[in-house]
Amino acid sequence: MEEKVQLFDILHALKKRWMLIFLITVLTGLISGAISYYLLIPAYQSSTQLLVNQKNSENQLDTALMRSNVELINTYRDIIKSPTILVKVIDKLNLSESVDELNQSITVDSTGDSQVFTLIVENTNPATAVEIANEVSETFQQEIKGIMNVDNVSILARAEYKDNPIPVSPRPLLNIAIAIVVGLMMGIGIAYLLELLDNTLKDDHDVAAQLGLPVIGTIPMMSSIGHKGRKAAKIKKVGSETVVTYGGK
Repeated sequence: MEEKVQLFDILHALKKRWMLIFLITVLTGLISGAISYYLLIPAYQSSTQLLVNQKNSENQLDTALMRSNVELINTYRDIIKSPTILVKVIDKLNLSESVDELNQSITVDSTGDSQVFTLIVENTNPATAVEIANEVSETFQQEIKGIMNVDNVSILARAEYKDNPIPVSPRPLLNIAIAIVVGLMMGIGIAYLLELLDNTLKDDHDVAAQLGLPVIGTIPMMSSIGHKGRKAAKIKKVGSETVVTYGGK
């Protein structure tokens, strides 16, 4: 019973401050939308696919070599993002980024036991992202021969520029949806906190609970009483006290 009363009090507090909750929710959504559309710079991705494949001396596929090629991908991942490769790419494309900035914009992704791995480049300019992805792949293919003394890397798919490229970030609709949920939770939390901090007496139950005094009567709010608006008196017994209330016509 006590839990039901507490739940009712919470719902009553939220209902009383529904406008505050609504305003906070809408405000967070609008702020998130404004930031996503007008402040954040769109970023674009471009990718190439590379194959690690080395045949034996008889020019035949070998399962042991295949496993070795897959294991080499982890090593190649580090080599691709090393200064040895990135410095040459920066020089060839005359990029303004530093080696560390270019490193952070490159991701090497591989799945399971596949000998194919994907080189992903992110940049605020879609054309630049395509150029960097292709140049890194070509530079890596050339340099790996001298670094590892192997020739087992092939470029399967080059990056291509597409008309009307779609940015991968930011995602305004997703950001707005998240902001609305967060704003709703904030609004509910603030409304409930205000209710907890409000120590005013709101009804006869609060008077009895806080002051420990018996309630002998209540005076309801009513408009001016004319001949047609007389209020009928109701008399009831509360303990040893007689209470007179007015209600109805």
